[in-house]
Amino acid sequence: MSTVRPRTVSGMRPTGPLHLGHYFGVLKNWVELQHTEEAYFFVADWHALTSDYADPSNIATNVEEMVKDWVAAGLDPEKCVIFRQSAVKEHAELSLLLSMITPVSWLERNPTYKEQQQQITNKDLGNAGFLCYPVLMAADILMYRPHGVPVGEDQLPHMELTREIARRFNYLYGGSFFPEPQAMLTPAAKCPGLDGRKMSKSYNNGIFLRDTMADIEPKVRGMFTDPARLRKSDPGNPDACNLFPYHVLLASPEEQAEIRTGCTAASFGCVECKKRFLKNLEAFLAPLQERRAALAARPGAVAEILDAGNERARAFASATLAEVRAKMGL
Repeated sequence: MSTVRPRTVSGMRPTGPLHLGHYFGVLKNWVELQHTEEAYFFVADWHALTSDYADPSNIATNVEEMVKDWVAAGLDPEKCVIFRQSAVKEHAELSLLLSMITPVSWLERNPTYKEQQQQITNKDLGNAGFLCYPVLMAADILMYRPHGVPVGEDQLPHMELTREIARRFNYLYGGSFFPEPQAMLTPAAKCPGLDGRKMSKSYNNGIFLRDTMADIEPKVRGMFTDPARLRKSDPGNPDACNLFPYHVLLASPEEQAEIRTGCTAASFGCVECKKRFLKNLEAFLAPLQERRAALAARPGAVAEILDAGNERARAFASATLAEVRAKMGL
C-alpha cells in the first residue's frame, strides 16, 4: 500500500448482521475509498461493550460474521487494512491519555449521549464507558492521523469533538502532531425498513446481506408501500412509497421512470412493483453472497485477515503512541 495516498480510518460495532442500510450507507463508500486512500477499517468490539457489556456472548461470533459481510460487500484485505480494535491495545492507551485532557463537560454535551440515554430504556447506559466512548472514538481516529473520516451526518458531533481533542493536545504539547480530520460525508442513501421505520435489527424490519431469497421474498411481500393506495386501480405516489427508494438504488434510470409512470397511472400494482424489486435485489445480492460463501468455505480465513490487519495496524499505532508518550513526558 503506497504511503503517499491520503489516509482514512473508520469502524463499525459488531452488534448483529448487516443489512441493506449498512451497505448503501457505509460499506459502498468504504469499498470505493480503498482504491484511492490508505484505508484502515476496524471492527469496534470495545465500542460494542458500551451497551452490551451485560451479555457479551455474541460479540466473538458477530466479529467474524461482520468481516465476512465486509469482504462480501467488496472490501479487499490486499487493498485496505481490516483489523480488530481490541487486538491493538494501543487504542486503549491513547484513549486513556486523551481522557486526561478532555473536559467532562465536552462529553456531557454530546447530543448522541443525551439522545440515547432517553431512547434506549432497555439497557443501563449509566456506565463510565458509555459517557467516555467519544474519547475512545477520538483515539481510534487520531491514532492513524488521517486527513478525513467517512461518516454520516449523525456522526458530525463526534467528529467535532475529535477535532477539539486534537487541537487541545497540539496546544498543550506543542506543534501540530495530530491533524484535525475532516468528516467525509457519506452520500445519503434512503433505506427504510420493511415497516417504514428506520431499518434496524432491533426492529426486525431489515433485509440482511446474508439473507437468502427464500428469506427475503416473504419479507418483501409484506412490505409497506404507498399507504394511500388501497387498490391496484388507485393512482400511486412513488414519493410516498416505502419501496420506491430501493428502486432508486437498484433499478436503472429507465426502469425507475417506467415504475414511476406505471405507479402514478395505476397501470400496474404493488405486487408487480415488488416483483421488480426482488429481481433487482437478487441480481445485486448474488455476487455478494458468492464472495461470502467463498470466504466461509475457507476455515480460518477470517482469522488470517484479522491477524494480518492487526499486525499492520499495530505497527502504525505503536509508532504514533511512542511519539505521544514522548510529548507527554512519559
